[in-house]
Amino acid sequence: MIDKRRLRVTHVTVYRYANPVSFGEHRMMFRPRDSHDLRLIEATLTISPPAAIRWLHDVFGNSVAIAAFGERATELRFESDILLEHFETDAPDYPIAEHARLYPFSYDSGEIPDLSRLIERAYPDPEHAVDRWAKGFLSRTGPTETWSLLTEMTRSVRRDFSYVVRDAEGVQTPAYTLNAKTGTCRDFALLMMEAVRSLGMAARFVSGYLYQSNTGGERNTAGCTTHAWTQVYLPGAGWTEFDPTNGIVGNRDLIRVAVARDPSQAVPLSGSFSGAQSDFLGISVDVAVTAES
Repeated sequence: MIDKRRLRVTHVTVYRYANPVSFGEHRMMFRPRDSHDLRLIEATLTISPPAAIRWLHDVFGNSVAIAAFGERATELRFESDILLEHFETDAPDYPIAEHARLYPFSYDSGEIPDLSRLIERAYPDPEHAVDRWAKGFLSRTGPTETWSLLTEMTRSVRRDFSYVVRDAEGVQTPAYTLNAKTGTCRDFALLMMEAVRSLGMAARFVSGYLYQSNTGGERNTAGCTTHAWTQVYLPGAGWTEFDPTNGIVGNRDLIRVAVARDPSQAVPLSGSFSGAQSDFLGISVDVAVTAES
């Protein structure tokens, strides 16, 4: 069943400095991707000090804002406010094609040229630990259902791994995350993405936001900042959401902003400043996703 929910996303990032500094261009990926399952109603972006903003679509079709500054300041502030309608489901809108219902399956020859880079492994796995982990979800007693394989992989991360907050940029290698059994949402998304690719399926990294319901039940993890998860391309169903951090299958509670082949291509905010390194005092990020009546 598909549910419709109106959500407001506020995302505030503040950089602080001991002395006035000048700023290089900053690149923002805050604007959700309009689609059949997400309708953008309002979107405002406020930046201080004032900036000239230009918009573009990157190679994946993500909406990117570029800010250029002319003033020095001791504080750099980005405020994004978004209102949207989210059409949510726990399963794909369309069923998986019959030929892909069981694993392994093959993609259509017409899709292979576009999916090939999203099937390629991108991170080292010298001991084949990620390979073995992925193959551990295959049935030993009979055929493996594709949906069951991906669902169990998603939920096993939620069950067996520990979520940690890490402010440092970048991601852990999937092999490291698998060995440590800890990581951030982006580490878990990358692990699942590479595991799925090791099985010959196309997968991509997703950056966005997560809704935290205040009603009863188990609360989602990582709801006060930006979020990351994985999409897998399934014949018949298309790109389908899997959030290993929360064990979510389908798009429920997930607000998609950017998709990419690699996490480095979907960073929500990046930029530079000119000044002494000691001038930088810190950064604060506050994200709130609330339901509108």
